[in-house]
Amino acid sequence: MVAIPDVMKAVQLIGHGGLDQLVYRDDVPTPRASAGEVLIDVHACGMNNTDVWVREGAYGTETAPESISTWRRGRSTLTFPRIQGADTVGRIVDVGAGVPDERVGQRVMVDFSIYNRPEGDESLADIDYIGHGRDGGYAEYVAVPAENAYEITADITDAELATFCCAYLTAEQMLDRAQLVGGERILVTGASGGVGSAIVQLARVRGAIPYAVSSPGKEAALREIGAEDVVLRDTPELVADVERVVDGPVDVVADLVAGPMFNDLLRILRPEGRYTTAGAIAGPVVELDLRTMYLKHLELHGSSQGTRTAFRRLVRYIENGDIRPLLDKTFPLSDFHEAQRTFMAKTYIGKLVVVPDRHWDSVGALHAAS
Repeated sequence: MVAIPDVMKAVQLIGHGGLDQLVYRDDVPTPRASAGEVLIDVHACGMNNTDVWVREGAYGTETAPESISTWRRGRSTLTFPRIQGADTVGRIVDVGAGVPDERVGQRVMVDFSIYNRPEGDESLADIDYIGHGRDGGYAEYVAVPAENAYEITADITDAELATFCCAYLTAEQMLDRAQLVGGERILVTGASGGVGSAIVQLARVRGAIPYAVSSPGKEAALREIGAEDVVLRDTPELVADVERVVDGPVDVVADLVAGPMFNDLLRILRPEGRYTTAGAIAGPVVELDLRTMYLKHLELHGSSQGTRTAFRRLVRYIENGDIRPLLDKTFPLSDFHEAQRTFMAKTYIGKLVVVPDRHWDSVGALHAAS
């Protein structure tokens, strides 16, 4: 058994606000594996939009969209200080009571969801996540339920593996909700981000045909991961441009942008088409002409995170090489502010990952920011 220090380095969120609310410390008590849990030596942890929105308190409430509120809107489990970080990859170094000792040494990827329901119950009505309801992976160590730690043997780096967890599970659940099937055409907004690029790949796994909406300069990268074609986001004629580019009707819109383009996205859908969303980076409060929805018999699906079944499917895709990581840059954990500034700038393609400094030479330097 390896020696586990009493304290560790970690980034703590100490309140809602700006980057000053994220504090890098070297004296945080190291967690211990309780019964049914494993302790993970963190090698890499991917960044996500929810990290920023939780820090900013940007989720609002149903009656006051601009108010300060965290994820789960009015029933939050967030307490400060909190170590965020959902996309954890590392090695198990200790186990709690009831967990086989043979698990020590396994390289694992963490299913970040806290389901609050027994195995077999796929409802997400009471879901929470690691990095919000309990401490996450922006640290040297994290303790998680043993069932959430999946051994991964795929021949990819730890930093690459950390690109999959949250983004790809969110994407897979969106496609499950929309019931996307082979041969259908899907339009993906925010396609160069973590979830958007995941949707492009996962649509191809299903045999569907993805079309991407993104900003200029990212077209080649999106085609390389499977986009049939690309429509530029800032076009003044989104509906006409999509009609020109897409070879046939749009069956599904997977939207991560919303804002002013929302109603146009519904116009783009064929009659009886399906709209699915898990984000709104251009604005969560939108204008909707209900006539567009009901006269076209549209389905609108909200989605967040995913089920145990979807995560296990994702693990299988990774092990089989059906999807590939899209890692843009890595940052040392001690440079977390710069990592999040880069994340918010949205100039990258795919995912950003942070690596504890003590693993930087072996994990992070290969994919470091230039």
